[in-house]
Formats: sequence, C-alpha cells, structure tokens
Amino acid sequence: MERLQKILAQAGIASRRKCEELILSGAVEVNGEKVTTLGVKADPAVDSIVVNGKPIKGEKKIYLMMNKMKGVITSAKDPQGRKTVTDFLPGIKERVYPVGRLDYDTEGLLLLTNDGEFANLLTHPKHHVPKTYHATVKGVPHGTALEQLQKGIKLEDGMTAPAEVEYHDVDTEKNEATITITIYEGRNRQVRRMFEAINHKVIRLRRVRFGELTLQTLGRGKYRHLTPKEIEELKTAAMKTHKVHKK
Repeated sequence: MERLQKILAQAGIASRRKCEELILSGAVEVNGEKVTTLGVKADPAVDSIVVNGKPIKGEKKIYLMMNKMKGVITSAKDPQGRKTVTDFLPGIKERVYPVGRLDYDTEGLLLLTNDGEFANLLTHPKHHVPKTYHATVKGVPHGTALEQLQKGIKLEDGMTAPAEVEYHDVDTEKNEATITITIYEGRNRQVRRMFEAINHKVIRLRRVRFGELTLQTLGRGKYRHLTPKEIEELKTAAMKTHKVHKK
C-alpha cells in the first residue's frame, strides 16, 4: 500500500505536489469513491484508480533535457493557445511535464519527465539542486551589489539563500553586463527579482546548468534524452546537497 499521491506521481500523472492538488480538488477516485483528503493509501495492483475520469496506467519512465526558447510557455498546455514546451517534442508519445519552470521570457536548460518522484526530488526546497544562469542586465553592477546577492538579499517573500555570482561579460558601449549566477532555490522569477532588488533590470536570462548538466551543443528548441548515468547523477546530487545544507 502506498499513499495515493505517490502512486499518481509514479504513474506519470504529475509531480507529487501537483498530484496532491488533484486529490484535494476531487479529481481522483479509488474504487469508484471520490478522494478529497491526503493520506489515503491504495494498491495500484488491486485498486481501481481514476484521474479526471481516466484510469491510470504505468508508463515507461522518460527523462528529457530541452533548450527552451524565449516566448514559449513552460507547461504541457496553455488556455491562451500559446506555444508550450511540449509542442517541441516530436516523437515523444509519453505525457511529460516540466521539472520546475522557466518563465515565458527565459531561455535555456529545462528538464521534462513523467517520473513524479524524480521531479519532486529535484524541485523540493529541501534538496537545493544548484541552477546556473547567465543574466544580462542593464548597467554594470558594482562588486558591492553582487556581494549582496552572494550573501542573500531580501525579497517580498523573504531572504534568499546565498548565491554564487561573478561577472561573465561587460559591454561598456551598451552599458550592459552579463552575470553568471548560481542559485539553490526555485522561487518564482527569483533571478529577475534578485537583480531588480539591486536596481539592475534583467534584459535576457538563460539557464545554462542544472546540477552538473549543461546544454553543450543542444540547439535552441531541441531536446535529447538523458543518459542513465546523468539521471543517477542528478538524483545523487540532490541527496548530497540536501545533507550538506541540513548540517
């Protein structure tokens, strides 16, 4: 017997947190009975489990890395009809969803999967998987401003964790600078808000690393499957980082 949200996540329905939302919204039935509370357990080999009227079934686990383009929604569907990342996955029959998010105007490395446990491991706040970005900002931040980001900076939703920050490139003619920043959290529009807090608006943002994964030669809008080694390295990195930050 397993908790219902874990069963749904393992079946590739969504991340565990999203599966919890589905349960609370009344979208899940077990043996014909609607479940609206967390903590219910079931046996997928014996019990009939239905989500939004469709029985769940096990899918082959799939792990993808995509080079997301600007102007694409990090979602499986968009009510407004805009392009989503799943529109750029030709040949992928399995239903996958993003691991975390990159906003509409942000480019770069995005992971997608139908393994809810894997997604939960990488996105849960306690695991602190590092994510590195190249942020091109208006103006050239002084070293003291970057030190604020390194130590942690106060946003409306609280202090950020310390970040790793360094100059990547400076264009004095355009009065712009590109900063390499590594964060260990996943708050909404966090990097943009951090730079706004030091009065330097982000004009281009690109994620270049997730854990030890980099885009390398992956073209814009393209994807590839992760290797078994890369998948295990991500899992190991998440757990190792968790232990380090827990001390």
